[in-house]
Amino acid sequence: MYDRGKIISGLAVFFALATLPFWVSGGKSVPPPEIKTDTSVIRQLKVKRCLEPTSFMKVRHMELIISWRQAVVRDGQRIYVASDGRQYRMSLSGTCLNCHSNKSKFCDSCHTYAGVKPACWSCHIIPGEAEG
Repeated sequence: MYDRGKIISGLAVFFALATLPFWVSGGKSVPPPEIKTDTSVIRQLKVKRCLEPTSFMKVRHMELIISWRQAVVRDGQRIYVASDGRQYRMSLSGTCLNCHSNKSKFCDSCHTYAGVKPACWSCHIIPGEAEG
């Protein structure tokens, strides 16, 4: 075991680098953002509900948007039938962002917190911020 010192040194460096984010943050966690869903369009709705339940949308909205993209672009399907039977036009801009027009307070706050950068805006025009 002539390389014992090198192995131990290498493991120490690996451990230090692997735990660096913990040491830099001091072990503190960042509280999740408060989602702002109060826009002028949502305020005018008689029944305030999304196309799927909130629990579904929080966890699986990207799966839904990706399946919409596949259905519209590849299959020519343009109508989404929600779990309760209601029908919606499959459109990020026309359906989702119609109500959630406050992109910086709604989309960006969660995506920044989660550290994800969805590719939505590589094809779609970033909407103008509506008051909210």
